[in-house]
Amino acid sequence: MARLHVDAFLDLVRRSGLVEKDRLVALLRELKRESGGHSITDTDFVAGRLVEAGPLTRWQVDKLLEGRHKGFFLGKYKLLGHLGTGGMSSVYLAEHVLMQRRVAIKVLPQNRVEDTSYLARFHREAQAAASLDHRNIVRAYDVDSEGNIHYLVMEYVEGRDLQQIVQKDGPLEYVVAAEYTRQAAEGLAHAHLAGLIHRDVKPANLLVTPKNVVKLLDLGLARFTDEDKASLTVAYDENVLGTADYLAPEQALDSHGVDSRADIYGLGCALYFLLTGHPPFVGGTLPQRLMMHQKQPPPDIQLDRPDAPQDLIDICLKMMAKKPGDRYQSAAETADALAKWLVAHGQTIESGSSGGISSANLTGDVSGKSSAREPIPSQRRKPAKGAEGPRRNSGEDALPPPLPTRPSSSATKEGGSHAGDKRRLPVARPLDEGSASEFVLDAEMPPLPLWKQRGTRKGGDIETYLARRKGTPKWLWLLVAGGTLLAIGLLIAAYMIAR
Repeated sequence: MARLHVDAFLDLVRRSGLVEKDRLVALLRELKRESGGHSITDTDFVAGRLVEAGPLTRWQVDKLLEGRHKGFFLGKYKLLGHLGTGGMSSVYLAEHVLMQRRVAIKVLPQNRVEDTSYLARFHREAQAAASLDHRNIVRAYDVDSEGNIHYLVMEYVEGRDLQQIVQKDGPLEYVVAAEYTRQAAEGLAHAHLAGLIHRDVKPANLLVTPKNVVKLLDLGLARFTDEDKASLTVAYDENVLGTADYLAPEQALDSHGVDSRADIYGLGCALYFLLTGHPPFVGGTLPQRLMMHQKQPPPDIQLDRPDAPQDLIDICLKMMAKKPGDRYQSAAETADALAKWLVAHGQTIESGSSGGISSANLTGDVSGKSSAREPIPSQRRKPAKGAEGPRRNSGEDALPPPLPTRPSSSATKEGGSHAGDKRRLPVARPLDEGSASEFVLDAEMPPLPLWKQRGTRKGGDIETYLARRKGTPKWLWLLVAGGTLLAIGLLIAAYMIAR
């Protein structure tokens, strides 16, 4: 596609509504002064300065440079960028126009809007997400639609997921791994009490904020415990849902009949990954790894970490027991076991069920910077196996297309989740960059044809654009004047005929 001239690009900026007219003119005049009054015809330079000055993001500029100017707004939210695409939606970074609060917006693909079952599932997810209010779960703020665009507004959380952290920095210190797993268990316990099973617990779905708070992502596969077999999952022939490296044995056999203890197994596999730098079973085909989860005990953690505390290994292995009855029977019980281990190893747990240990005691800064406290020599690890090469997509081994189903999970008063309870719904799919097309909004539809893009044919600079913005074009005044004279002439003619 031919490169836009400066004045044509600026016209698209104006038409997009992303920058107020007065601010745009002021910025351009300042840029003109900085250039010493010289002509500026470099579109990329002007676009870059608009990003530096703040009114536009790089993603917005890229769309405008492609000739797009529509679809940057959803209701009261302005889209700032594309975060990723999951199993049933695309997710965007956005900002509330008035409050200027940044959020994540999950948008249902337009090609699925006419699918009533798919749309129903999306709205059920929104209802469930709104019902989950917990420190360790990504929150939902709003659900709305604009035309045929349906979307869910969620908390935007900065940070890295545990898969990224381990792949970049290597296995975690023992207290850090235990604390992150404990926080994840607290979030799961809250979801289970609301009647939800996550069904895809894995390091890539555990986000760590700069303050070392773990946030549970992707309740997109969640299932209600009391949902019958005529579920949306079955309707979409999703026989197995989850990710192979973290899938409970019973979940591989029947995704629709599992209870909350399947999440405990997945969280145990995640803890194993945090301690060793790799999933419990590596190598082999996907069916072979599934069979290993069914039949084989996980390799000894001390093969990777000879000094790993045996009592922490015991907790991990109990979480990963093949039979659900041999595991911890609730996420709350799991969190309690990890909290006791942390206290026994000199950590202080903050009061409250969702409290954490002091962030000063944690290493593995999510920003990627080195921690203030160096890990002890026995815990200083090399990057995880396979971390040198390209990062494997977190959904690489996901079994048949995970079209999130908001199904099962029940909760007992004792904290278990094996009996039916309230119907609620889930929160978000993984933000796997590049896993599907991001073109779902008008801003991402085909650009304007060249003949429709305004601007001078030979191209113009900033001054050309400002000159065209100063007032009404002369040709329009001539057209109005001609029309007025014609109307007067017709009135006179009509009067003469009437006489």
